[in-house]
Amino acid sequence: MLLPDEHLEPLSREISVIVSQAHRFNTDTILLASFSLPKTGETCADFGTGCGAVPLIWCAKAKPKKIYGVEIQREACEMARRSVELNRLTGTVRLLCCDMTMIRQKAALPANRLDLIACNPPYKEEGAGLKNPEESRRVARHEVACSFAEIARSAAYLLRFGGRFCCCLRPERLCGVLLDLRSAGLEPKRLRLVQQRADKPPSLFLLQANRGGKPGMVIDPVLLIEDGGGYSGEMAAIYGEYAQNKGAAAT
Repeated sequence: MLLPDEHLEPLSREISVIVSQAHRFNTDTILLASFSLPKTGETCADFGTGCGAVPLIWCAKAKPKKIYGVEIQREACEMARRSVELNRLTGTVRLLCCDMTMIRQKAALPANRLDLIACNPPYKEEGAGLKNPEESRRVARHEVACSFAEIARSAAYLLRFGGRFCCCLRPERLCGVLLDLRSAGLEPKRLRLVQQRADKPPSLFLLQANRGGKPGMVIDPVLLIEDGGGYSGEMAAIYGEYAQNKGAAAT
C-alpha cells in the first residue's frame, strides 16, 4: 500500500492519510478544514485536495453526504485515492484528477448542486517570488495551473444558491481575493485572521463567501496559534485527536 517515500499520518483514532515529501499537508490545511467544516448531509468539494487531508478531516469530524476531491496532479490524486480506500470511505469521498478550471467544459461535477467548496490555493501569484524547481511544490505554491479568479468562477458554477466557498491565503492577497470573489458572484461573508502569537502580525486569513449572498461581512476574533509558549486552547481544540495521535505515533 505504501511506497518507499510515504508514511501514514494519523488524523484521528480511526482515520489516517498517506503523505510523502512531495505531497503532504500543514497547519493551514487543518485550519481550513476546521473553518469550513461541513454540516451533516452536505455535498462538498475540496479544490486542489493534494494528498486528501481536508476530505479525510471532514470525515473524521463531521458527517457529509458526499465529498469530491479535485486535484490536477496525478501522483497526489492517486495517493489520496489510496488513503480513501485505506479508510474505507469510497462511498463518501470521490477523487477527480482534473483541472478545476475545466470542470464546466468536462461536466465533471453537476452545476449549482454543491453546498460547500474549500480551497487552499497557491499562495503566490504567477510571476511573484522565486519558483521551486520541484514540480509538485511549484504547482502547490504558485498559480501556474490556475489563478484565484478562475478558482472563484469554477466554485460559483458548482455551488447552489447560498452555497459556501471557503479558502485560506496570505494577508497581502486579501484585497485581490475579495474583488475576485465578488466578480464571480460570491459575496464575502466571514473573515478570520490567524496569528502565530499576539505580538506577531497576521500570517493567514480564513474567508467564507456565499453564492448570491447579500453584502455584509462578519469579522471573527483573531485566532492565535500560540499562547504563553504553547498552543492556545482554541488551537489545541482544532488539532484535537490529530495532535494526540501524532504524538503517539512518534513515540
